[in-house]
Amino acid sequence: MPRGMCTCCLVGVAVTILLLSHPVPAFATGAEAEEAAAGDSGPTAPWWFWPLSLFVLCLVLGVVAVLAGVGGGVLYVPIVSGFFPIHLDFVRGTGLLVALAGALAAGPGLLRRNLASLRLTLPVALIASTSSIAGALLGLYLSALDPNIIRICLGGTITGIAVLFVVSGRSGDAAAVRADSVGAALRLSGVYWDYGMKQRVEWRTHRTMPGLLLFIVIGLLAGMFGLGAGWANVPVLNLVMGVPLKVSIATSKFLLSITDTSAAWIYINRGCVIPLVTVPSVLGLMLGSFLGVKLLTIARPKLIRYMVIGVLFFAGLKSIDKGLGLGLLG
Repeated sequence: MPRGMCTCCLVGVAVTILLLSHPVPAFATGAEAEEAAAGDSGPTAPWWFWPLSLFVLCLVLGVVAVLAGVGGGVLYVPIVSGFFPIHLDFVRGTGLLVALAGALAAGPGLLRRNLASLRLTLPVALIASTSSIAGALLGLYLSALDPNIIRICLGGTITGIAVLFVVSGRSGDAAAVRADSVGAALRLSGVYWDYGMKQRVEWRTHRTMPGLLLFIVIGLLAGMFGLGAGWANVPVLNLVMGVPLKVSIATSKFLLSITDTSAAWIYINRGCVIPLVTVPSVLGLMLGSFLGVKLLTIARPKLIRYMVIGVLFFAGLKSIDKGLGLGLLG
């Protein structure tokens, strides 16, 4: 614990230096900046208010993400874009780095335990990372045309993800399946030791080609909206390809470290990642994840899952409402 507290203190000092070196946040650009300049909104908050708010929000999101078994990016992007005065391009770029931070932290341990399958990751990562680059370029192009297009598409995607969480809540350990020709040719199989069941579990894939094709769509959506892809990786691996749930979750987490890196470079190259937004977000989510692991033994993940689904529905509808300019949800 002392070593962890020292690390937190050092990171906190680094965050403070970064924040003080960027006193003017570029939270709004283009039409949003002109709208803010034209309006008379009264007294404005000090520059440090929004980074501090991001840190607190991401601290909570990190706890909730662990308890609900979801990635941070799928919660970060709709909530921050809907309730914070930050340009959507910055939110999407940071959302990828938020998901990437959690994946990089968990990946090595999952590989050592033989839960994440490198053989399964490689073909999926090749497809998903390539399409995520295309998705990032498409998202930035549409955002340059009209940010409301991205907001409406983002809202529809988030609402669909909430529905997917409801459906995939019934997923579980896949029964033993017979490998198809594609899975056998790629040798997509493996074995791991289940400490809970205290037995050796062998697995293989079926419906491999439809599953790989679905990862083209997943990569496009991940790059376009900066959501990461854990929300879709697990259902496709588990429900479509027949991979056991534990291996699906672990492989999905490791897969994010490749997919999100590919799309994140596009946003970094376009100047859509700034320390004033990214540092408090990543730091808050990682510290929240640490607390979430501690609370996982006493919390009720099912209740948290329902809360996440409710938040996603509200955030998705608010994004659609904001994109259409209806003003029904404030």
